Amino acid sequence: MVTRGATFGEVLIATPEDHTKRRSVRGGVVAVASQGVRSLVRIGLMMVMARLLTPEDFGLQGMVVAVAGFFGLFKEAGLSAVTVQRETITHEQVSTLFWINAAVGTALMVALAGSAPAIAAFYHDPRLKPIALVASVAFLFNGLSVQHYALLQRRMRFVALAVIETVALVVSSVIGLVMGLLGFGYWALVATSIVLPLIAMVGCWIAMPWVPGLPRRSAGTRSMLSMGSVLTLNSLVVYVAYNTEKMLLGRFWGAEALGIYGRAYQLMNLPTDLLVSAIAGVAFPSLARLQSNPQRLGRAFLRGYVVVLSLTIPTTVACFLYASEIVEVMLGAKWVATVPIFRLMTPAIIAFALVNPFAWFLISSGRARRSLYIALLIAPLVVMGTVIGVRFGPEGVALGFSAMMTVLVVPVVLWSRAGTSISGRDVWDAVRGPLAAGVVATVAGYGIGHVLDNAFPALLRAMVGTVIVYGVFFVTLLFPLRHFDTFVDLLREIRPTSS
Repeated sequence: MVTRGATFGEVLIATPEDHTKRRSVRGGVVAVASQGVRSLVRIGLMMVMARLLTPEDFGLQGMVVAVAGFFGLFKEAGLSAVTVQRETITHEQVSTLFWINAAVGTALMVALAGSAPAIAAFYHDPRLKPIALVASVAFLFNGLSVQHYALLQRRMRFVALAVIETVALVVSSVIGLVMGLLGFGYWALVATSIVLPLIAMVGCWIAMPWVPGLPRRSAGTRSMLSMGSVLTLNSLVVYVAYNTEKMLLGRFWGAEALGIYGRAYQLMNLPTDLLVSAIAGVAFPSLARLQSNPQRLGRAFLRGYVVVLSLTIPTTVACFLYASEIVEVMLGAKWVATVPIFRLMTPAIIAFALVNPFAWFLISSGRARRSLYIALLIAPLVVMGTVIGVRFGPEGVALGFSAMMTVLVVPVVLWSRAGTSISGRDVWDAVRGPLAAGVVATVAGYGIGHVLDNAFPALLRAMVGTVIVYGVFFVTLLFPLRHFDTFVDLLREIRPTSS
């Protein structure tokens, strides 16, 4: 525990860069492994809830989440990333940031609760008022845990973070499942969304027994608040871009259409989002430790970028090829309408994998404003695609969203790396191997799909097909495309050493 007036992160700054590299790689393994556990929990909960609840139940929660998510953009005020990114930070500074986050969390709770009547009126459904009132409590729990979580990230305590997130998910899932079985309907989903941040808050306090002091005007947080405001505005722009379609679908097509679209979106995004968020939780603090050495920062980012693509591409290919089987197994027969939406979203998931990691690079290297400007480029085009597609329902929205994200990939990547230690050739070298292996895996998976016709159970078809896709992808990537050394290097970093 650091005493008053001492600087946080002194040990991290003094740590040799090779140790930072080793800790980040091992942390990545821990994070991905724990995300694997959480993926199984989420998938199991999704499978059961999809059979216990109706599309309307999910749509009702989705309507409130669309608004609550907007308020949620301000819950950290960008101050978590500031705490992690700064090379040195004092007790007084973190204490001041803690109380700011607590005040913001309280204000957001009041704001969402006060907006409950307007939400119900906007969607023409009175059931949304009590849902919004109850769901607002989550903001208070989040506000009280932001800085403790950030300090755990800063100190690269990835095992503790993995335990906290896994326990919070398991406990909230069990409570939601029990309520679903008892017939509480959409309230089971609301309960899950409240219990998860509550357990996470308690876990952060236990793992990081830091006690904040009183806030101080002279703590030197003005520049931190400035960066936090840029990051918050960035999140606001991104949220508008990626959630307009949900609000429009709920408004014009109703709860059932939004519920179908939302399940397809969640199912498509679940495996890749969990994997990428696990890597992001390790990558950002690790890259921030290297910000004073642009060359090492660039190399570290590119290596993580290859890993993200290598995990995302085969997963997305399998989801596209075996969408019918996955929906049948995961959600059940009543969700068959999600299949075409599920497939239409796959280009967007690949686009996210190509674009989103550059946000870690830009923010960790002190280029938060450029990240904001890029978001301002993305938002209007994605919203335009959504507005054009909404007249055709959920499928039109999915197509418009994916089309715009695909078009934006090249300009966003080029702008992100401009003027940095990463060249266009570096990016191409990182991207071409996973993309080429993805093409080969797609061909192999398509062929296997024709061999495994409907005479075989859906679960068997999905499992065998996915194994073939992953196997062909990694064999192609490691050997003909010569990425074997990259992954061997990662394994060496994972291996324990006497140091």
